[in-house]
Amino acid sequence: MLCYGDSNTYGQTTANLPDDRYPHDVRWPGVLRQELGAEWMVIEEGLSGRTTVSDDPIEGAEKNGRTYLRPCIMSHKPLDLVILMLGTNDLKIRFNKTPGEIAMGIGALISDIKSMPAGLNGRVPEMLVVAPPPTAMDLKDWSGVFQDAQEKSRALAAEYERIADMHEVHFFDAALVVRSSDDDGFHLDVAAHLALGQAIAQEVAAIGWLPQEQPGA
Repeated sequence: MLCYGDSNTYGQTTANLPDDRYPHDVRWPGVLRQELGAEWMVIEEGLSGRTTVSDDPIEGAEKNGRTYLRPCIMSHKPLDLVILMLGTNDLKIRFNKTPGEIAMGIGALISDIKSMPAGLNGRVPEMLVVAPPPTAMDLKDWSGVFQDAQEKSRALAAEYERIADMHEVHFFDAALVVRSSDDDGFHLDVAAHLALGQAIAQEVAAIGWLPQEQPGA
């Protein structure tokens, strides 16, 4: 399975660590890998600052999640499952997006994945859309960058669920199990990574997904 996301998939820390990144076994995809066991290969594709579908005029065009999605999917195929957790960076004031527009960006990524025969035997991989948790009300030093993000972030889950239903893919609201750290207002702390990884593992198990056997397996 492929976990495609931003800094909260990359494992950006909320505290000053030497490389500003949590270790493999602390990040939620690493927790997910441990929870699911050897049956699944969990691939981490997180990038700090990644948006759904927008070039970043300050951080660079490489932050556009849509631009990199296709080569990423095709380089890792065959895939059984793609997990999408993006949207927090779209809340930055410089993008001036509504929650509905951010959700439409997720919808564009879903459509792109459906257009690629990246599953076994030319099938489309299953997809799970994860709505990121809302920002904290106090965004500390980031309050100017994320101006008005607090209210918008609290509307994302409903918009994401609507888009997921429209595209007939699975949905999970991360806010059911985690909250953004008070340290900076929008990243996950160690406890949140653990809780999210465990919760997504339960989602995978509850839905009944099993990895498909590849030829020669």
